[in-house]
Amino acid sequence: MDKIAVISDIHGNIPALSSVLKDISLRNVDRIFCLGDLVGKGPESKEAIDIVRSSCDFVLKGNWDELITREDVNDVVRWHQNQLSQEDIEYLRSLPFSIDFYMSGRRLRLFHASPFSVWIRVQPWDSIEKRLSMFENSVETGLGTKEPDVVGYGDVHNAFIQHLSGKTLFNAGSVGNPLDLPEASYCILEGMFNSEKRAPFSIQHIRVPYDIDLAIQLARKKEMPELKEYIQELTTSRYRGLEKA
Repeated sequence: MDKIAVISDIHGNIPALSSVLKDISLRNVDRIFCLGDLVGKGPESKEAIDIVRSSCDFVLKGNWDELITREDVNDVVRWHQNQLSQEDIEYLRSLPFSIDFYMSGRRLRLFHASPFSVWIRVQPWDSIEKRLSMFENSVETGLGTKEPDVVGYGDVHNAFIQHLSGKTLFNAGSVGNPLDLPEASYCILEGMFNSEKRAPFSIQHIRVPYDIDLAIQLARKKEMPELKEYIQELTTSRYRGLEKA
């Protein structure tokens, strides 16, 4: 059996990312896939890019990864942008939108937010029609491809798994900015990688405690903007507006 760790939404939180990668290393994982949002919100976007590039086998683009490459941004995004080199910016621009593969006879598709855009958000409490749309093909994922049996994504910072009309939708949660529990979240997929033959398959959610005080210290030291809101998010897993996750 093969194991794939699925991480997402690091958001420049290195204490959380380090704790998750340490946990992954103890579990005999074969591959690590990252679903995007390496940067923003937390103080160490550049360090997050460096670690993800060296640790992950596949990295997708998130909405923050796209936003931070733009010229027309507000002062908060500009601060995070200024932490990056031009090489970092070009790397984020180059990231792919989605990945499809087989595992134990199931076609899996991973992306950041939805099959339509890194900006279209789908919550676990949205309508059944909206959640089922996550299995549709799109221009971004490829219109002529087979629709997936299992879809995994990030973006909403809430870890969950749901079975919908014979299909499985899961969210890996957030490594660096969880909005359900104040512990880093990631998933492990277990099955036969790249096999179209039906075989056992599982999705496991894992929560990893990390040094939240250190993460806050690092943000204070860098005089990061929106520090008060960031502290609230890390310590309570609550945010003034989920639409900005």
